[in-house]
Amino acid sequence: MTASKPQRDELTGTAHLDSTAQLMTRITSQLGTQLSHVRRDGSRRTPPQASPTPPAPPALVVVAHGSRDPRALATVHALLDKVREERPGLPVHLGHIELNEPLLTDTLAGLAPGRAVLAPLLLSRGYHVKQDIPAALATAPHLTARVAPPLGPHPLLVETLYARLVEAGWDPRPDARTRRTSGVVLAAAGSRDPDSAVDTARTAALLAERLGVPVVPAYASAAAPTVPAALRALAVRGRHRAAVAAYFTAPGRFATQCAQAAPWIAAAPLGAHTAMARLLLHRYDGTVASTAAAPAQRQLTSA
Repeated sequence: MTASKPQRDELTGTAHLDSTAQLMTRITSQLGTQLSHVRRDGSRRTPPQASPTPPAPPALVVVAHGSRDPRALATVHALLDKVREERPGLPVHLGHIELNEPLLTDTLAGLAPGRAVLAPLLLSRGYHVKQDIPAALATAPHLTARVAPPLGPHPLLVETLYARLVEAGWDPRPDARTRRTSGVVLAAAGSRDPDSAVDTARTAALLAERLGVPVVPAYASAAAPTVPAALRALAVRGRHRAAVAAYFTAPGRFATQCAQAAPWIAAAPLGAHTAMARLLLHRYDGTVASTAAAPAQRQLTSA
């Protein structure tokens, strides 16, 4: 016995069910589907919603100054590699204010339209943070971006400075006599902007607390005192065992010049230290959070 087949209406072309069993099966299936959307109390279930795809994080654009010393560029690339290790999946880009490629304006022009945070690889407020970086951002209207604060002052910088001093020969557990005769010169690039000196002096104070000895800020250019003058000032105070801490993000002419003035030990620049990578991400996260808390238009000044 063969199963009967639905007959087709010759006028409409539609198929007719030719058995009561087939009709009841179809009705039961439809009722089951409808009842699955109804709770026991008679209210209707809300169909499950697909989880929205989280938005992509803003790109991190690290803004370095630039240097003619090839060691500087290699150091910056090594630091960015550490940032990527700390935050896999975060888009990380590099742009320079001058002297090295890619220039910041070229990096910004190459980014797809969207959000970005520009994090200065600079240690204090000054002309580059207040003028150069915002001016470069103004050339990229396709971006919704903000400029993070400079890296300093911050305890993570102090930890990096301390680590570099210990690497150079600083005793991490000096006795009382050693403390009485020791001191540190915090050698920075220098700026004519008074805010830069304020920031550097704050870092020097934090480092002094960490070491338990006086720390005098000094500058390679554009500000006073110079490193030799600061070393003489420490000697007058009986601090003949003086070290130079390099308050530079990477090797370069100023860092070399300041190290040559050291009568005892000279620490290496901050460089590609893990604490530096974490500080860059801290500045990035703080800027992203402040943007989310108070949505605003594009910012052409530092956060």
